[in-house]
Amino acid sequence: MNAITRLLPRQSATSKLSRCAAYASSRSVHIEKKIEELGIELPAAPAPKANYNIICQVPNENTLYVSGHLPIKADGTLITGALAPEGGGLTVEEGYEAARHCGLNIIATLKNHLGDLDKVEQVVKVFGIVNSSTDFKHQHLVMDGCSDLIMEVFNKPVGYHARSAIGTNTLPLDASVEVEAIIKIKS
Repeated sequence: MNAITRLLPRQSATSKLSRCAAYASSRSVHIEKKIEELGIELPAAPAPKANYNIICQVPNENTLYVSGHLPIKADGTLITGALAPEGGGLTVEEGYEAARHCGLNIIATLKNHLGDLDKVEQVVKVFGIVNSSTDFKHQHLVMDGCSDLIMEVFNKPVGYHARSAIGTNTLPLDASVEVEAIIKIKS
């Protein structure tokens, strides 16, 4: 057994999840107040852009499946274009900002659906798709825009989530980023 293993004993996923759930149920932070204190302005909750539900919840379950959200700014404009800094496209910083707008829209949708963001028990997973050139290899840094926002708003452990970030050659409406989420809510 090496020194690192001795210093960092393994814990089961169940015990980590139990600690997260116990902490989440005991928190006393009012998320909407925190959003206001952070100077974050939520946009209006977006409507679906085609024939699908913006949120699905299986009856008698506490999990929300949040459909892909686009980077729509508060003024209604959509951030478009591929991430391709070397080819005249969007930069990592512009992509980060687009992913942040996706996160803002997801939070606005949750607020609209739940009425109270304190009902969020855990942001389970975020899945991001980045419109990018084949030469672009920093989708993970773009998606930090959404992940950083979620952590700002919900903190650990509620906001700490699993995540995937992939690149694609196009997205609907030429959006630069699309993000979907899985959210556990309090019963």
